[in-house]
Amino acid sequence: METLLDYRFDRKELIGLSLSALIGLWYLFKKHWLANNLFGLAFAVNGVEYLQLGAVKTGCILLCGLFMYDIFWGTDVMVTVATSFEAPIKLVFPQDLIEHGFFGAQKMAMLGLGDIVIPGIFIALLLRYDVSLNRNSRTYFITCFIAYIGGLVFTIVVMHVFKHAQPALLYLVPSCLGAPLFVALIKGDLHSMFAYQDDSGEEEGVEGEEVEDDKDDEKKKTK
Repeated sequence: METLLDYRFDRKELIGLSLSALIGLWYLFKKHWLANNLFGLAFAVNGVEYLQLGAVKTGCILLCGLFMYDIFWGTDVMVTVATSFEAPIKLVFPQDLIEHGFFGAQKMAMLGLGDIVIPGIFIALLLRYDVSLNRNSRTYFITCFIAYIGGLVFTIVVMHVFKHAQPALLYLVPSCLGAPLFVALIKGDLHSMFAYQDDSGEEEGVEGEEVEDDKDDEKKKTK
């Protein structure tokens, strides 16, 4: 009889599962902002890992399209969804942490997970482009990562100055696109950057199919 489920856990995985369960219960019953952020960061990391762009020009089109959407339609819609939907779909940062403490903070600033994942998959693409150049450097990855941090800091500053929610992509897209493209123009890599095609996702899929075929062959031999 073939076994449908055969899971084996080592000690590290059991510890991780136990901690995750505790954090899940903490969020379920308390809805604390830190538990929310832990879940949000986990979702964001998984999003960057599993969502991949195949070309730099595709990433530019995606970011520019979301840039326009975020400016003209997205801000009010996303603020309404984020404030009314009680789920870890955003990162929240207490603005009154000093006054009310770690557990008493109520006034929150928000950052949508899309503002992390969308630029994140573009930054990950530039890392793979750096690897394809075989220069033993991560010039474009580091440039875009620093530009993202700078754009995020600028967003927070503008939000605090004007006391109003800001479309983060309004500042993140120009920084994440402008900085690496400017460096590529200076280094003479602009043409190769736009000609770059990433096939890592397809290669992983082929390798996965080969592994499954090998397992099926082994099962047939044992039978």
